[in-house]
Amino acid sequence: MNKKQIVEQVTKYLEPILEENSFELVDVEFVKEGPIYYLRIYIDKEGGITIDDCQKTSRAVEKVLDEKDPIENPYTLEVSSPGLDRVLKKDKDFERFKGSMVDIKLYESIDKKKQLQVKLVAKTPDYLIVEDEGHEVQIPVKNIAIVRLAIMF
Repeated sequence: MNKKQIVEQVTKYLEPILEENSFELVDVEFVKEGPIYYLRIYIDKEGGITIDDCQKTSRAVEKVLDEKDPIENPYTLEVSSPGLDRVLKKDKDFERFKGSMVDIKLYESIDKKKQLQVKLVAKTPDYLIVEDEGHEVQIPVKNIAIVRLAIMF
C-alpha cells in the first residue's frame, strides 16, 4: 500500500472510534522522517482535546491497527491535538475559522511574497478569499501550499 492508501484505510478505521467519543478527525499523516515512519492522527472536540483524550484514542486505534495490520513497515503512532497553529484543509475548517488571521504559504509569489498573514474571509472551490491591509484578495487554491491559523501575541 502507498502512503495515500494507508491514510485512507486508517481513516476508515478511525471513524467509528472517534464518533463514539464525539471527537473530530482533523488530519491523518503517514510520513517518513529519517529512517522512522510516523502515523500521526490529529483530533479535536469542542472545548479542546486533553492528554487523556489522546491516550484513550491511541489505545483504541492501536488495538484496531494491530488487528487489521494495514501498515507493513514499523512505525510510531502519535495522537495529538491540531495545535494553536492548526492546518486548515477541509471546507468546514475554512468555514469555522472565517474572520481569523491565517498564515499562507504559496507556490508562486503574489506581489513578490510567498508567505502571507491575512484575515480569512471565505473559500470557494477555486479561490481563498482573504483581507490584506483592508483589501480583499482572491488567491487561487492551486497556488496555496498550506494554510495555518496564525498565532497572534
